Order: sequence, then structure tokens, then C-alpha cells
Amino acid sequence: SSSSSSSSIPAPASIRPTAVYWDLDIPTNAVIKERPPTEMLPPHPDVEILRAHLTVKLRQHYQELCQQREGIEPPRDSFNRWLLERKAIDKGKDPLLPSDCDPIISPSMFREVMNDIPIRLSRIKYREEARRLLFKYAESAKRMIESRNASPDVRKTVKWNVEDTFNWLRKEPSATKEDYMERLEHLRKQCGPHVAAVAKDSVEAICGKIYNISGEYVKRVREKHLALLKECNISEEVERPEVMDRLVYCYPLRLVFPTTPLPRVDLHFENEVACIRYKGEGRKISRNYLSKLEQLYRYSCIDDVRFEKFLTRVWCLLRRYQSMFGVGIHEGTGLQGALPVAVFEALNKQFGVTFECFASPLNCYFRQYCSAFPDTDGYFGSRGSFLTFSPVSGSFEANPPFGEELMESMVTHMEELLGRSTEPLSFIVFVPEWRNPPTPALVRMEESKFKRHQILVPAYEHEYRSGSQHICKKEDIYYKAVHSTALIFLQNDTGFAKWKPVPERLQQLMAAYKLTGKSSSSSSSSSSAAGEKDQEQSGDQSSNTEHH
Repeated sequence: SSSSSSSSIPAPASIRPTAVYWDLDIPTNAVIKERPPTEMLPPHPDVEILRAHLTVKLRQHYQELCQQREGIEPPRDSFNRWLLERKAIDKGKDPLLPSDCDPIISPSMFREVMNDIPIRLSRIKYREEARRLLFKYAESAKRMIESRNASPDVRKTVKWNVEDTFNWLRKEPSATKEDYMERLEHLRKQCGPHVAAVAKDSVEAICGKIYNISGEYVKRVREKHLALLKECNISEEVERPEVMDRLVYCYPLRLVFPTTPLPRVDLHFENEVACIRYKGEGRKISRNYLSKLEQLYRYSCIDDVRFEKFLTRVWCLLRRYQSMFGVGIHEGTGLQGALPVAVFEALNKQFGVTFECFASPLNCYFRQYCSAFPDTDGYFGSRGSFLTFSPVSGSFEANPPFGEELMESMVTHMEELLGRSTEPLSFIVFVPEWRNPPTPALVRMEESKFKRHQILVPAYEHEYRSGSQHICKKEDIYYKAVHSTALIFLQNDTGFAKWKPVPERLQQLMAAYKLTGKSSSSSSSSSSAAGEKDQEQSGDQSSNTEHH
């Protein structure tokens, strides 16, 4: 999967390719009940272009509403976290855009916009910044109360506090940064609740409007998709295959609809980067990662033995993830950060982990994983969304995107699975250690009856792999974590007995964190010969690997 020695003698470990961030040779130990194929429509590049265009429009609507109604920029990445939060509860038919959620008002979008009203409070380094921030907060709070529907008493209270702040600023020209921050905290306590009360209806209206527009867009995308299927004589009413009631090793998600003929895409290389183009829209991926997708496809896809649809499906996949990330520089990629390779190696060796609960074809380490988009990702090994994946046994790693609602849904699902199964089941969960205020998901795991152990990895002492690892420069793949990470072992009794977090194992895991990605990509190359791959293929190809 990257440059290898031209002779047939295997390269010694020290000079093996260092740019391999996965090990696709590890088979699964995750066992599930056989399940029917999903009823999602098969991806098509023309549909993907429309979905992408409408998602950009939706982001623009959100930005305009925040600017016009609240005078603020949308909080960074808040649209992406809205998508995450909505998709955890959405019963609609689009893989990306929500259309059937209860409640309609997203708690995550509401919370994030409210936090930035009347102004965004940024991290402060210098005294002058603190002074400016205090002045700006006071001015914005006053303007907001005057322009909104507030009672005379509220206006009076806010006005008095703001005037008091302006007087203090005039009188204390030599105050310290700490003085300014203390004063800001006091002003927020006095005015914050009043500001929030007058903004509430307007912010709820923003959330409602974005959700409703999203619903309209979903209808448009689906109409186009069904029309394309109709042109190929594929009916919306399709036969559902019968499923046997038996346990099998997990296998990639299948689609119930037959695939449509797919248009061709163009491929060219610019040094180490592959550019795949369709209708003038180019998507880039490093050569190394394209070869990874090829391996995953060989393992997982059952309807395209000759690889005729491979590149078009790669284009759809890249287009989809770009729509989710957004168009800003580095936007959204933080939601796709992955653990370092050395940590995955240790999880596999010490705790038998063979499966990622939150990954993508681009950032996965194992060939079996759950991901956001079953329709585009199933061809590349995805087992679908974790929230609908119900393993009976196996050892799992979970590093969810950091959205509060999604993390809480994850804990609920894990506890249900652990409570239901007597087979060995283990989840090692990695979440940010947010204490101010504490994340509900973290608190619930700490109090869970399935919690067997907990470790804290301090901020700046460990790394993540970038969400744009499939395209960024090698030196940018790893970045330091700016928050501490909590590692929590959730296991049922048999899982605990089989993969006990004993000191020696934990020591090996923590030692893996000490290695920095800059110096240790991976010693394990998964570029084994195609012949070996073909022999093993059947393991992932269908659900007929009965588990005993």
C-alpha cells in the first residue's frame, strides 16, 4: 500500500513503509445476529452533487440567520455537531440531512448559539484583550436588551449594570487581566439570564427554520434519486430477503436495492495525490489511501468483482465526507480524529480489540468498523451506524465524535448490549474529559455498573490522527490533544474475565501513548499479496460464517 522493496525478500521492520496507518489483516471477533440488508438507496454521483449543493446552501442559511437575527457568526463546527446530534435520532430517509426528528429544536444547536449571545467569549491571553472583551460584552448586552422585547425592570437592571461597568472601565485604567475577567464574570451573572430570556424565542426559531429547510431538501434529493432508479427500471418496492435466526461473525452492510449503472469518473495522479473528477468536480485522496480503499473494497464489496464501479464509489464517498466536514479550512476534521497507530496495536494485542465503533473508510485502522454513512461506506467494510449495530460478543474500541447527545446515545446503546449478552463483550471508550460542566455521557459511564477501570491521559501528552489524514501532508497527520482524554472500560462479566484491564496490559497501552506519531507510524504493513487476500475474502463477503 506504499512503496515497497523491489526484491521479493520481505523488508526488515525498520525499513518497512512508515506511511501505513492501518492493519486490514486482523479478522473480526465481533459476533452479531444475522440481519437483513438496509433499505437505503444505492449512492449515485448525480444525487451526491445535489445533496452537496443543498448542504452548502443549508450552511449558508444558518450563517445568515445567525448574523441577521443575533449579530453573531455561527459557532465554529456547530452545524457539524448539529448534523451529528440530529442523525442520532433522525428517522428520515436521507443519510446526511435530517428530516424526521423529535424534538424539532436541536438541543445542541440551541445551546451553542445561546452560548455566543450576546458575543462569543474567546480564550484570553492578554490584558488588553480582556478589557476589549468586557467592553464589547457590556455594549452588546445593552444593545440587545434595548432592541428586544424586554420588560421595563429587565431593561433597568441590564442598563444599570452596563453603566456601572463603563464607569468602572473609565476609573480603572490600570486594572489587570484578572480584574477584567472577574468583572466580566460578574456582569455575565447579572445580565446573562436576562439576555438569554430575550434571545430564547429567536434562537429557537433559527433551529426550527434550519430543520424545516433540511426537510425540504431531503424531499428534493429523494425525488431525484427515485427518478434515477426508475430510469433503470428499479422499483421503490423491492423484495426483502429472509434472514435466518443465527449468530454470525459481523459482515459489511449490504443494500437491499440492486445498484444502478454508474457513470464513469476520471482519475489522474499529481505526484502522491490521486484526483478523481466527475462533472468538473475533483476530489483528492493520497495514493496510499486510495490503495487502502482498494483493499477494503476487495474484502467487502460483493457486486463489483471487476472493480468497474470502484472509482465512482470512491468519488461518492469523498464527496459525502466533504459535505459533512464543510468547506472551511480544517472545518469538521476534528470530528474525525483517530487514535494513534501504536495505541490500536496495543488495544489489539492486550485486549483483543478488532473493531472500531466510530470510524470511516478513510480513517479506520481495522477492516471492520461502524461509520456515519452505511450507503457509501458499506462497499468499503462499514457495518453501518453503531447505534443500530448490536453485537452479542467481541472486543471494541469507541472514540466517538465529540458531540454530547451522540456520546450519550452511545452509552445508552452500550449498556443495553452489555446487559443483554452473557457472551464476552467489551467496549474501551475514549472521550474528552470535560468537567466544566461535566458531560452527561462521561458521568454515566463513571457510574455504570459495567465500568471496570478508568484511566486519564493528560492534555498535550497524547496525540490524535487528523480527520484529513487521507489528504494532508505526512508531517500534519498527528496533532496534540488539547484536552485530557478519559479511557473507560465497560465490560460484562464474561468480557471482564476474558479481557481484564490488569496492570501489565494497561502499562503496555499507556506506553503506546508515549510514542509520538511523528516517529512511529506503524511497523505493520497491510499490503499482503493479493492471493492471500482472495483466500481470506470469504470471511467478510457474506453472512455465512456461522459462529460456534
